[in-house]
Amino acid sequence: MGAVLISAEDLRDLPADVSVRLLDVRWALGDPDGPQHYLDGHVPGAIFVDLETELAAPPAPALGRHPLPDPDRLQRCARSWGIRTGDTVVVYDAIGGMSAARAWWLLRWAGVADVRILDGGLPAWIAAGGPLATGAEPDPEPGDVDLRPGQLPVVDADAVASWDGVLLDARAAERYRGEVEPVDPRAGHIPGALSAPTAANLDADGRFRAADALRERFAAYGSGPIAVYCGSGVTAAHQIAALASIGVEAALYPGSWSQWSNDPERPVATGA
Repeated sequence: MGAVLISAEDLRDLPADVSVRLLDVRWALGDPDGPQHYLDGHVPGAIFVDLETELAAPPAPALGRHPLPDPDRLQRCARSWGIRTGDTVVVYDAIGGMSAARAWWLLRWAGVADVRILDGGLPAWIAAGGPLATGAEPDPEPGDVDLRPGQLPVVDADAVASWDGVLLDARAAERYRGEVEPVDPRAGHIPGALSAPTAANLDADGRFRAADALRERFAAYGSGPIAVYCGSGVTAAHQIAALASIGVEAALYPGSWSQWSNDPERPVATGA
């Protein structure tokens, strides 16, 4: 499955002969200022990646708020970020990898072998004494990476509806219970899903919890094939990364609640 995470110290100390492409994926629901955050300070050499336009297709009720991007467009974007065959790609944000995990998942799904999430993101980089650059980086030399989508498992709404295994809802618990719904048309969760908020993957410093703690966490949900969804397929990727870090494979439901809740034929459950 390969390594999922890289520490700020290990990133800083990588040998000069390792070809690394850094991607800054600062995005958060309700915060449109990711590009400005990048200009205000980023890991030197990092290229800003726009989650809404480069890591997703346009939203549509029938597909969800962040459908998977067209593979040809994703390849053009990856090459514009300078990714070359054999590169190590490191993705980061400033919220514990919650948005950067989308880039990690997409690139791994598309066949890029070595993609890491910077554990703890930009705050960890700063805490480790890493320097910051401001303003825009020069456009990188175009990459030559050839993407091969389909390398990680994906499930659709029909598969989720009859899922014979563990279905995890990675949203906040109050959204799972249907007490609040700030974005999507109906509140609640997919019947049979278990509440597994993504935030519980992280420690107080915004780093992924230790492997033993993650194993204990996910073992409590039972055994069987695992599928994960969230609001629109973004933070669910973080859940899949946490599972991958302990050697467990899980499938992503990309449409997630934003697709499911827009289909009046799909049942909704509420409560714990």
